[in-house]
Amino acid sequence: MAEIFAILLVLAICVALFAGYPVAFTLGGVSLLFAAAGSAFDLFNIGFLGALPQRIFGVMTSEVLLAIPLFIFMGVILERSRIAEDLLESIGRLFGTMRGGLGLAVVLVGALLAASTGIVGATAATMGLIVLPVMLRHGYDPRLASGVVAASATLAQIIPPSTVLVVLGDALNNAYQAAQLSKGVFAPQAVTVSDLFAGALLPGMLLVALYMLYVIATAWVSPKSAPAIPPDPDPLMGVARVRQLIAALAAPVILIVAVLGSILAGIATPTEAASVGAVGATLLAALRGTGSFAKSLVETVIKTAQMTSMIFVILIGATMFGLVFRGFGGDDLVHSALSDLPGGTAGALLAVMLAMFLLGFVMDAFEIIFVVVPIVAPILLAMPGVDPIWLGILMAMNLQTSYIHPPLGPTLFFLRGVAPPEITTRHIYVGIIPFVVIQLVALVVLWIVPQLATALPRALYGGS
Repeated sequence: MAEIFAILLVLAICVALFAGYPVAFTLGGVSLLFAAAGSAFDLFNIGFLGALPQRIFGVMTSEVLLAIPLFIFMGVILERSRIAEDLLESIGRLFGTMRGGLGLAVVLVGALLAASTGIVGATAATMGLIVLPVMLRHGYDPRLASGVVAASATLAQIIPPSTVLVVLGDALNNAYQAAQLSKGVFAPQAVTVSDLFAGALLPGMLLVALYMLYVIATAWVSPKSAPAIPPDPDPLMGVARVRQLIAALAAPVILIVAVLGSILAGIATPTEAASVGAVGATLLAALRGTGSFAKSLVETVIKTAQMTSMIFVILIGATMFGLVFRGFGGDDLVHSALSDLPGGTAGALLAVMLAMFLLGFVMDAFEIIFVVVPIVAPILLAMPGVDPIWLGILMAMNLQTSYIHPPLGPTLFFLRGVAPPEITTRHIYVGIIPFVVIQLVALVVLWIVPQLATALPRALYGGS
């Protein structure tokens, strides 16, 4: 009977989410109502809720999760300091004379911004405002233009430093230790955010390469959809543009080396590197000499507080859900369901990947991490042959599709809000479909070749 309450709890939350209620309050509120009902029927031990204050305190004092507001601050201040605009303008002019060159420039800028900001929304809005009008003016197909911009913006989720990887790393470490304890290992190993950062680099570069190949192939098959920009007749302007490109690349490259380089080299933890990045981004913005720097700084702090509060309130609601779900025996129910699936470990992993992909239609990456990963990851990691870093990157790449697949991908809404009137919602939805397929192809490649995720962490930090 208690397991039935666990199933009804999940269904009730899904119904509330479809009805449009806020995720954080839905998770906490519905779970609390079911806890009260279960206690009334003597199916739930209300003592489970006694662990809630301690868990919330652990979340709010986590050194790992402290990196989230710092990375958000760094990304927002870079977006407001027009560094992204300079990058787009400079690289766009450099590659624009090639057929499909402007599309290639968008992908490269998306990768650079991902490695220096880690925020999808800011990247999508900035690139949409600057690039889409230029691509349309030069004759690009609206579907290709919107698809390239939306997909490139989501690279900020998989390429470090990514706030999604920070949250996933914390959740996965807890799950990995729980899995080892269940197997009688009382000195469990840890999987760190640094491991996930290193593991995500090669898969992230694979996605960049696949995006660029698609743009090149589209320009070759349909030249009218991705025409070249006429070259500048003045050769001196070419030299000036190279200098402009070097100047535009300096700021993000310095940040990438300072933040990501220090993490991968083992010099700093992600949290320490995030603080360096936040200070560095502030100094870069100040050195640009904008008269409204003080105002931009205040706006950045407010935006950072809003985004951080949203993430942590969802985490608190997910913590309540996790306690109540386990109190009803839901984790045992999931364990039995995954263990009984045909195909063993591969069958269970495939079922989880499919469920996460489908949940991406109605929930964003943070919500899925907070709700799903603590339940399924300990079970998967206790199965033979499942490497925690490989599983984490599989989940991260899968969750990346939640940002762009129709109809509720948030990146599509960001783009719709800033796109010129010539680009319709249909253009955006149709244009993004090939990139969703590309991400699924990359996911299959990563499944078949797990070394893409595990080789670099092992080379940097050792381990079997």
